[in-house]
Amino acid sequence: MKLQLTILFSLLCLTVFGQKNNADKQEWKQLFNGKNLDGWDIKIRGYELNDNYNNTFRVEDGKMVVRYDKYDDFAQKYGHIFYKGDFSYYRVAVEYRFVGEQAPKGEGWAWRNSGVMVHGQPAATMGKDQDFPASIEVQLLGGNDKTRTTCNLCTPGTNVVIDGKLVTQHCVNSKSKTYNGDQWVRAEVLVLGDSLIQHFANGEMVLEYNKPQLGGGNLGGATDPEVKIAGKLLDHGSISLQSESHPVEFRKVEILDLKGCMDPKATNYKSYYMKADNSLCSYGKKK
Repeated sequence: MKLQLTILFSLLCLTVFGQKNNADKQEWKQLFNGKNLDGWDIKIRGYELNDNYNNTFRVEDGKMVVRYDKYDDFAQKYGHIFYKGDFSYYRVAVEYRFVGEQAPKGEGWAWRNSGVMVHGQPAATMGKDQDFPASIEVQLLGGNDKTRTTCNLCTPGTNVVIDGKLVTQHCVNSKSKTYNGDQWVRAEVLVLGDSLIQHFANGEMVLEYNKPQLGGGNLGGATDPEVKIAGKLLDHGSISLQSESHPVEFRKVEILDLKGCMDPKATNYKSYYMKADNSLCSYGKKK
């Protein structure tokens, strides 16, 4: 009898431990499949939605890349590739590097410059001649052998609050290290609705701010009246990657959803969720 109770107790512990591990296991979703651009939309300034001018965005050797080998003149053809979806509470991460030479006649400030846009307007609402989506930009910069931080903040059509004060300047530097050469860097962003956004460079938190909202400048060619409602808090939106005239490669683009079932009794409960949507809960038999 004592042996049976010992075995029963051990099985119970294993079951509870297994359920906890399952609830704690982070389920990152790969947004880029390493094969093609399925699930993505492309918008380049001066062109219609999904007109991939000069094959700017493409897949090479299992990486999503931005190339300008067919450009004679960049001519401010700023582009973005949007993942199809709308997101509010999540972590998004990219592993990127800059390579090669800048496109002919690219802007000087755009040398080794790209970005991850979060809380953005949908690609389909961008004007044909619009340069950037109204969004919060996590600016990615490559080093120039001087101090040049990455995972900075830029604000096309937006503003944020830092230390309780509304910030209206277009870009704010992070406290990251400088990453020179063609090395891979992991940029990660924690986005919690309209309350908090944090930037991470290679695992180090380098910038944080609150209350992302519409209202900034630097948004040429925008025609959607919704993006001009100054002061409107942004609690959800699109995710996109930039083309700003310097070749860049992304070997990974992934997201961890932080919104979902927060009922511990459900089979799909996750302890790391930060926003409840119990309409998603499942109560079937646990595997």
